[in-house]
Amino acid sequence: MYPPSEAARRSGFSLDTLRYYEKIGLLSGVGRTSGGRRVFTDDDLSWLVVFRCLRDTGMPIAEMCRYAELSREGEHTVAARQELLEQHAARVEEQLTLLQRQYAHLREKIRFYQGITGATPVP
Repeated sequence: MYPPSEAARRSGFSLDTLRYYEKIGLLSGVGRTSGGRRVFTDDDLSWLVVFRCLRDTGMPIAEMCRYAELSREGEHTVAARQELLEQHAARVEEQLTLLQRQYAHLREKIRFYQGITGATPVP
């Protein structure tokens, strides 16, 4: 069991984000101490790892909630979860392609300026 501060540290989310995820039902079933303080389990932290990946790759909160709902509904939703993740992965791949093209353009521009200034080229 982990207090909120430790769950925040381990997950990289702020305390406010943990509260928000619980409030909207993204993170469900967070336990409480006898004094009413929230406590997080290893299972909660595992969910937070998934949410970190989805959030960092740009999945909208509504889709994250849908994924969590499907997961909680059980094994009969495996195909729907897979489809949701495949659609998201396709969007991430498109974004990666765009970023690679833009990065190449930036590197080209830097080399151009290095040629003007005589600075040592950066690989």
